[in-house]
Amino acid sequence: MVDVGKWPLFALLPPQDLNLIRLACVFGTSGNETLYVTENDEVFAFGTNCSGCLGTGDIQSTIEPRKIDILCGKKIIHLSYGSGPHVVLTTSGGEVYAWGNNGYSQLGNGTTTQGLSPCQVSTNLLHKKVTEVACGSHHSMILSSDGEVYAWGYNNCGQVGSGSTSNQPTPRRVTSCLQNKVVAAIACGQSSSMAVLDNGEVYGWGYNGNGQLGLGSNGNQPTPCRLAALQGIHVCQIACGYAHTLALTDEGSLYSWGANAYGQLGSGVKSNQSCPVQITVDRERIVEIAACHSTHTSAAKTQGGQVYMWGQCRGQSVILPQLTHFSCTDDVFACFASPAVTWRLLSVESDNHLTVAQSMKKEFDSTETSDLKFLVDGKIIHAHKAVLKIRCEHFRSMLHDDDVIEIDQFSYPVYRAFLEYLYTDSVTLPPEDAIGLLDLAAFYGENSLKNLCEQTIKQGISVENAITLLSAAVKYQAKGLEEFCFKFCVNHLTAVTQTQGFSDMDHELLKNFISKAGKHGAFRN
Repeated sequence: MVDVGKWPLFALLPPQDLNLIRLACVFGTSGNETLYVTENDEVFAFGTNCSGCLGTGDIQSTIEPRKIDILCGKKIIHLSYGSGPHVVLTTSGGEVYAWGNNGYSQLGNGTTTQGLSPCQVSTNLLHKKVTEVACGSHHSMILSSDGEVYAWGYNNCGQVGSGSTSNQPTPRRVTSCLQNKVVAAIACGQSSSMAVLDNGEVYGWGYNGNGQLGLGSNGNQPTPCRLAALQGIHVCQIACGYAHTLALTDEGSLYSWGANAYGQLGSGVKSNQSCPVQITVDRERIVEIAACHSTHTSAAKTQGGQVYMWGQCRGQSVILPQLTHFSCTDDVFACFASPAVTWRLLSVESDNHLTVAQSMKKEFDSTETSDLKFLVDGKIIHAHKAVLKIRCEHFRSMLHDDDVIEIDQFSYPVYRAFLEYLYTDSVTLPPEDAIGLLDLAAFYGENSLKNLCEQTIKQGISVENAITLLSAAVKYQAKGLEEFCFKFCVNHLTAVTQTQGFSDMDHELLKNFISKAGKHGAFRN
């Protein structure tokens, strides 16, 4: 659970006020401004109020929270901020509000007059339902429910995507090669813009001096350009730091590119990268990436709940993903980013308001509420008969009056992962163990679990385990995974023969590849 108390600003609030916070954002050049929403949908702000960014109607700093009446009851769903600072947000009704610094028309109202109170951004957006907002240093973008992108503000490097470098005073649709495409996600660096399409393609435009657009060059782009290096890779999340970019694929793989003076790419070196490079985080599937244009810090969360950080961390350069003790990526920015800002609008859930999914996850292997035990390899796993019957057809017919069921055909890690999947819809196993879970999924007829196992194996394939994984894919009739493993072996062997030649490991791989792949009929014409 996110603890807003980890941000120094919130230490000013009494516990009774902290307990009422539902959403929160900390921003500003020194992390000295904050806005938060209470459980009854009232909006408050306090801090130094640089450029009137608190939206309180004046430029007076305050350590006492002040209510922003115009936003109360609006149900804020997404918020972003610039360096001026300026703030842009959208509501559940799809309306857009902006205020704060406006020296480059980043508020989208056609002027360069500072905005002391939130005002609705209406030009070209009145009939659009906005679902997502993003701010660069001095430009703004929104994403509409029909997959269109609009941008405005500072445009010295083409970050508005209009084809010129003239500032854009009001929202203008970003077209060019996005004209007939559906955008699913947006993000902004300081002076760059990124978009992910519903088919997983990535486009970038604006400043590219550090390679942050991922195009393989360093030239600025005044209109969207597709990242050819990610051809065939389905990206589902995008995040921008000051001058670097992170991308997460649907298979849980992480790619990064751009500036790297602080190690923010996580590649193990400090040289910039103008093309996407894949970053490995202990072979675990990644489910969330985090960065914001105010910092040079990066973070990621794995399917197993582990949080990693890298880049500029409290003045130190961390060049490889570093495992933390945190439970969420937000904590990385509270404790290690400079300034200590939030990388997104925080969603705060109190312990007594758990969702159904959270409650289910909490009760897995609970000794207090379970009514069934599984004995596997001499170890006990606690479960609930009702949950198993609801979630799995196999258990519907075999669970009767038993209190203890002994399992001998599967290992403890595999069976525990299976039961945990029934409670969480997720798999947390290394690829080698996921083979055993793939066997179990086939045995129990759990196709969704089978697909998750295949994704886990794809994420963790390596030269050392490729043949084992290929054999398993053939054995369990996982055709998509079989093809993936086969291509991995072919591509690796092709690459080494064209470069430095075969190592001992490659000789062994080739021998096993021919014998095992041929034995199982895995060769393709």
